[in-house]
Amino acid sequence: QVQLVESGGGLVQPGGSLRLSCAASGSIFSANAMGWYRQAPGKQRELVAAITSGGSTNYADSVKGRFTISRDNAKNSVYLQMHSLKPEDTAVYYCAVYSGRYLYTGVGSWGQGTQVTVSS
Repeated sequence: QVQLVESGGGLVQPGGSLRLSCAASGSIFSANAMGWYRQAPGKQRELVAAITSGGSTNYADSVKGRFTISRDNAKNSVYLQMHSLKPEDTAVYYCAVYSGRYLYTGVGSWGQGTQVTVSS
C-alpha cells in the first residue's frame, strides 16, 4: 500500500502562488502515473493535473497555463506549482497515485488532502 503525504497548502491572495508537494512511500512510485485532484465544498472531486511515469502531462482546462505538475522519482515526490491563483481555485487538494503507468488504470491510493484557500 502506497502512502501519500501532501504539504504546501495555505491561504493566499488572488494572483498569488503556492507549491504543493506530495511525498510517496513505496518502490512503485516511479512506475506509476501521479495526479492532483481537488474538491471544493459542495462539488465533486475533479482532476487538476496528472503526469505519467514517462513525464507526459495533462491539465484541466481551468488551470492550463497557470499550474504545472512535475515529479522527482529520485525523491518519490510529485509537485503542483500554482500561479495566478483565483478564488475559484479554493479547495482541498489531494495527491493520487494511479494503479499503473497511465491514467486509464485508475487511482489506487489517495493522500489525506491539503487545504488551499484563495482569498483577499
